[in-house]
Amino acid sequence: MTTMPIPLALSTDLLTGTEWNEARVKELFQLSADVKARPDHYSSALAGRFLALILEKPSLRTRVTFEVGMRSLGGTAIFLDQTLSRLGERESIPDVARNLSCWVHGIVARVFEQRELEQLAEFASVPVINALSDRFHPCQAYSDFFTLHERFGTLRNLKLAYIGDGNNVCRSLMTVAARVGAEMRIATPAGYEPDASIVAEAQRAARESHGSLAIFRSPQEAVAGAQAVYTDVWASMGQEHEAAARAEIFASYQVNDTLMKQAAPDAVFMHCLPAHRGAEVTDSIMDSSRSIVFDQAENRLHAQKAILLMLLS
Repeated sequence: MTTMPIPLALSTDLLTGTEWNEARVKELFQLSADVKARPDHYSSALAGRFLALILEKPSLRTRVTFEVGMRSLGGTAIFLDQTLSRLGERESIPDVARNLSCWVHGIVARVFEQRELEQLAEFASVPVINALSDRFHPCQAYSDFFTLHERFGTLRNLKLAYIGDGNNVCRSLMTVAARVGAEMRIATPAGYEPDASIVAEAQRAARESHGSLAIFRSPQEAVAGAQAVYTDVWASMGQEHEAAARAEIFASYQVNDTLMKQAAPDAVFMHCLPAHRGAEVTDSIMDSSRSIVFDQAENRLHAQKAILLMLLS
């Protein structure tokens, strides 16, 4: 048996998730499913390829899934720890990008600021992949929608409710939702909505895919009839000084048994992890049969392997 043909990516970089259209996202999900079902058929697909993994923020899922993913494809991942000194402090980002381009075939970066990724991509001659920034988290969103496709069989008109801060995960979820024809509903407190410019871009893409995007104040209104209910931490890394104030502002946005009763009978619960149990979600939901948070975590491996195949093959 042969491996599934690997589609060429429309863009050599994955910085925001807006680079790929609906057709390319479908190809990504097909490849993710094949990689998951037949891992041995891809065990040498990236033999002789090297990946630089730059992490400015602590990581469990990102580091492990990219390192395991690269090795399981026959390649090698090289970890560059930037958690003690920011990228660009010891050596300029353009020089880092030019140097790495001499030695590796791709760069994965988990950074504090989107502009660092954009600089890497500008000066690197190899693909750059966003493994999380202050603006976007596309690998997470692709993995999440792959998980939803597995669960429901289709993403067309699927109702996804996101409850909480309009952060990087929220922005990437709505970016991908808009490209696959899903119906996304976001509930945030006033002043914590996702950026207006990103909302406008997602609404434009949703019109093309016949999906929809709506912003609410009421969590109950957003969750009503939803097939998936998603939340994330109220204070992201770098916002720890806001945690106490945000806990008060977001208190009524907790995903609990009462809120989940408003969703569809077959609704699932999602979280990108790590979760602050007792804050944005209760144990009763995290540990329930409706929770697919660890399916999401597993699928980070498979979807990211597909991304690596598309960009590094």
